[in-house]
Amino acid sequence: IVTLEAKVSRAFTSSIEIFVDVYIEDQTVAGKKSKANEAIYTFVAVDQLGNPISVPAVIPETSTEKLRFEGALRRKQLSLILAGKMKPEEATELRALFLPEEQETSSAHKE
Repeated sequence: IVTLEAKVSRAFTSSIEIFVDVYIEDQTVAGKKSKANEAIYTFVAVDQLGNPISVPAVIPETSTEKLRFEGALRRKQLSLILAGKMKPEEATELRALFLPEEQETSSAHKE
């Protein structure tokens, strides 16, 4: 038996990121599930004419939801860079992840 559990991890202006966890159930041991895979999907909300429309915000509650919520912005920025829709220097979340000394330097200049 394969079970998919999907949750919205983050909502942006008109798009939502869905995180899907895939579990398999051991047929020899009743009720024993183990995680086999995971996937991330992005959907854009559109009206009847196909124009993007706003989606409501998502408020993460559990620690896993909070981690996925924070990671969603980095994934979006990376996707936009790869698509040529964002300049790498504009990706503040990715820069903070890969260039933490830059954040420390800018914080020190503000003091």
